[in-house]
Amino acid sequence: MTTPPRSITLRFLAAPTEVATLGGAVQGGRILEWIDKAAYACAVGWSGSYCVTAYVGNIKFTRSIESGHLVEVEARLVHTGRSSMHIQCTVSSADPRTGQFTEASNCLIIFVAVDDSGKPTTVPPWKPVTAADHAESEEAVMRIGLRADIEEAMSKQSYTDAGTAPESLTRFLAAPTDVNWGGKTHGGTVMRWIDEAAYLCGTSWNGTPCVSVYAGGVRFYRPIQIGHVVEVDARLLHTGAQTMHISVHVRSGDPRTREMNLTTHCLTVVAAVDDDGATTAARQWVPQSDEDRKLEAHARELIALRDRARIGALA
Repeated sequence: MTTPPRSITLRFLAAPTEVATLGGAVQGGRILEWIDKAAYACAVGWSGSYCVTAYVGNIKFTRSIESGHLVEVEARLVHTGRSSMHIQCTVSSADPRTGQFTEASNCLIIFVAVDDSGKPTTVPPWKPVTAADHAESEEAVMRIGLRADIEEAMSKQSYTDAGTAPESLTRFLAAPTDVNWGGKTHGGTVMRWIDEAAYLCGTSWNGTPCVSVYAGGVRFYRPIQIGHVVEVDARLLHTGAQTMHISVHVRSGDPRTREMNLTTHCLTVVAAVDDDGATTAARQWVPQSDEDRKLEAHARELIALRDRARIGALA
């Protein structure tokens, strides 16, 4: 029996329609869509079945990608569970005139294989062979515990009208153009909505353009049906010298019942930039209510967990 490939690389040109609203760089949300598509192809190729996005962690945006540049998105399997596949994704780009690729983003994304009834199904186990394989697999295992800590920290928080933080809310219908191969909304599309909501919240607060620098703890709780109402709620939790930490909740529901359910939750960090694209000072926000202070402390806790992941990766 032929062993399925454990990696795949997508290669294409960044189109003019993929640039951010302000400036000439590709939207962070679009990069997240690319990552999801490459990881999906890798997961389906390995498992031989339909797969769903379960979790995306520690997405780092290290530099911008320009329209017209050549893009490579590599998705590589680094660990398997009973039904899950942990896939490391790296996005690189190059000016086609030089062909010199440099990394622009990377993250770990987890897909779960499901059967025709939508229940998790077993996947072929992958065993590391080389020293590099073992290192990647061990890091993925280390992040399982870290992910549980992040999810627990996020689940304990409450977001009510008692909060006074700057907030943005968008509402729309999930369109047929958002559909994936399973008839639901693409995980990558949901991540693009999250990125756009964080941009709106950060830009409205700071009065300057913003760029995504990090997204973490992207947890997918349930799929979004095409034709359902979608609400994307972004709330500022913490400001740094140049950054704004924004919590984003995605909810959806049948418009006939008006019952909304949480589908996705994550923390996004955006940096304030000036009209030339250089980072600039962020307008400082001071928590006012008890809920504000609790959520600001929560953002600091997630920063510490993120640092723990970075230190663990270097160890």
